[in-house]
Amino acid sequence: MDTENALLALDALAQPTRLAIFRRLVAAGPGGMPAGAIADAVEGRQNTVSTHLSALARAGLVTATREGRVIRYCASYATAGALVAFLLEDCCGGRAEVCAPLLANLQCLQPEPEACCA
Repeated sequence: MDTENALLALDALAQPTRLAIFRRLVAAGPGGMPAGAIADAVEGRQNTVSTHLSALARAGLVTATREGRVIRYCASYATAGALVAFLLEDCCGGRAEVCAPLLANLQCLQPEPEACCA
């Protein structure tokens, strides 16, 4: 990830509703959630949530697939991982023992290979 893409992703996440949506999609796992369920989960109006989802999609943080009349959104674990890697690229000056607790916290972010929005 380069600086421009990192700034785009961070800007997309720097808004309370978009951050809540992204965190909800991460919690939902690779199966993602339909747009209506996301709106319900964050207690937002569907058209407003749709605007937020578009911003997250432009930043590459979510992907979408159409299932008939429903659009299902999924967190992009690859983009999230690339953002974290970009932020921690020079972590602790190469001293792995210092970064070990941080990396242990990230272990749970390894989703199953199956994804709804590939």
